[in-house]
Amino acid sequence: MVGADSLQLAGMQARLLAWFAAEARDLPWRRTRDPYRILVSEVMLQQTQVDRVVPKYESFIERFPTVQALAEAPTAEVIRFWAGLGYNRRAVNLQRAARDVLDRHGGVFPRDVAALAALPGIGPYTAGAVACFAFEQDVAFMDTNIRRVLRRALADPAIEPGDAELLALARAAVPPGQGWAWNQGVMELGALICTADAPACWRCPIRDTCRDYAVRRAADELLATQSPVSRRRIAERRERPFAGSSRYFRGRIVAALRTLPPGAALTLAELGPQVRPEYAGDDEGWLVALIEGLVRDGLLLFDGGVVRLPE
Repeated sequence: MVGADSLQLAGMQARLLAWFAAEARDLPWRRTRDPYRILVSEVMLQQTQVDRVVPKYESFIERFPTVQALAEAPTAEVIRFWAGLGYNRRAVNLQRAARDVLDRHGGVFPRDVAALAALPGIGPYTAGAVACFAFEQDVAFMDTNIRRVLRRALADPAIEPGDAELLALARAAVPPGQGWAWNQGVMELGALICTADAPACWRCPIRDTCRDYAVRRAADELLATQSPVSRRRIAERRERPFAGSSRYFRGRIVAALRTLPPGAALTLAELGPQVRPEYAGDDEGWLVALIEGLVRDGLLLFDGGVVRLPE
């Protein structure tokens, strides 16, 4: 797999940075270099759209303005404030990381990527994002948008690159001293233009040096010579049904408990019908299995046949 040569890469970098400077969305986490707030935003943005995250981020920061405030809060309250974002395990992991920063680092976030990745629940992407977006380090990391943009722009279209190869391309692509703007720009391009299903290549600032676009254009030109019929691309998005999945019912369990006063609990018989309207006594084993998974994730307490949020 061969990436762009140095001149092509320099041109790509200049065009993308100029586009981002002119077109970047004004997002609240782009106005700060506070590593705590960057961490909150990155965890919230995992598998959640930006327009849903913005109001939740602002209310979460208002309630838990510092890493200490989050670390010292009751876990049940953190879970309640997470309502509407889904994947509730993220809230628990975020608080675990905050408590680790408070307990092991004196409330000061480490700057090193490896030390950040050692925080509970923090993976390589989030560690790299905090190092880059909070401390403006020229580091490379992968999220879905970055992976897609670099795969299309720099990788050989005929070969499916592995993560190690893509990460090497990502490292080579970061302009010295511009890691913050570059990584934000690549992510923005993937979110707004170089989308998974229907990339808007016609308005992409780097299309002239994009390897995938060159292949698409050549294929379209060849097809045009073979058929006069007008063509359009139709992208179908196939998603695994969410309603009825284990994740769906796990979310309903947490949602039912969120509505209770602090410290209150539900019996299995009370909880079951709130999770599934047709719940019957024979479903108790199924419900207990879901609850035990949530207990392992730190989202619930289950003792004496009653279920509650952790304190």
